Amino acid sequence: MRALVYDGSKPRFEPRHPDPELAPGEAIIRPIAAGVCSTDLEISRGYMDYRGVLGHEFVGIVEKVHPDVDDKAKQLVGKRVVGSINCVCGKCDMCTRGLANHCRDRTVLGIAGRDGCFAERFSLPVKNLLAVPDTLDDDHAVFTEPLAAACNVMNMLRIESRPFVTVLGDGRLGLLTAQVLSKLNASVRVIGKHPDKLALCEKWGIKHRLLSDVSLRADQDVVVDCTGSASGLDTALKMVRPRGKVVLKTTVAEQKGVDLSPIVIHEIQLLGSRCGLFSDALAMLNGGEVDVVSLISRRVKFAESEKALATAAMPGTLKVLIEFE
Repeated sequence: MRALVYDGSKPRFEPRHPDPELAPGEAIIRPIAAGVCSTDLEISRGYMDYRGVLGHEFVGIVEKVHPDVDDKAKQLVGKRVVGSINCVCGKCDMCTRGLANHCRDRTVLGIAGRDGCFAERFSLPVKNLLAVPDTLDDDHAVFTEPLAAACNVMNMLRIESRPFVTVLGDGRLGLLTAQVLSKLNASVRVIGKHPDKLALCEKWGIKHRLLSDVSLRADQDVVVDCTGSASGLDTALKMVRPRGKVVLKTTVAEQKGVDLSPIVIHEIQLLGSRCGLFSDALAMLNGGEVDVVSLISRRVKFAESEKALATAAMPGTLKVLIEFE
């Protein structure tokens, strides 16, 4: 089969990559569309020391399931699905404590120990899959994974007394996160560097400003760093008030030289936030609560998927979708 593979030096399109094996409890999925994420770009720069097929954001069709799955799982064959990316053991201390996303033995689709979805076929455990409602089209469904990640910010915060919340970064994740947080009882604004991206906030009634126009006055109750930049945390620490909270969504291959002393001096809470519940994201998408179509910058055919990564890395690009024939 064809696949977009990272070999440790650069991504390359392979016309003859080994087909995925159908392991117990798993399904083989044929992708319809896939999204290029900042994490894909970071992996291509050495993040996670990953080797294999790239990609983890997808909507696809289940082609077959392992014979050992139950009747409910067998009904997924032929259905459109999305799927959570963490494949877990269900037995370790993290799994049994309700922290399966932090499973000691997990593999992660296209990120750690498991080939991703930028291929003609890939595999996932059937327990990871959710059927896509017939009322939801592919352009929306493919945003389930990044929207779930944005929704998880809400789970990290306790919103009281209409706090001032800044989403730092006007990229795809920042704009999704801002839309999610705007549903809460909070004063939300987006700070970024790109007027054309920030202009989308006007459609959604979300306040926005250029970073160059903002004074770093340490007056925000919460700052969510979605910059995808090593400098994002430093800026966030200068924006948040004493005893405020910084939620870190950024993953970069290298993050050096950040002065962490403000965390101690100003008693700042620093929170990491990763994956969220796909069921929550699907419900928001199906209910029309979030605008994702406006984030699509470019569509690229799978055979040109090397170009998709290059395009996603270009300034001004939001979301690049890979479309499969």
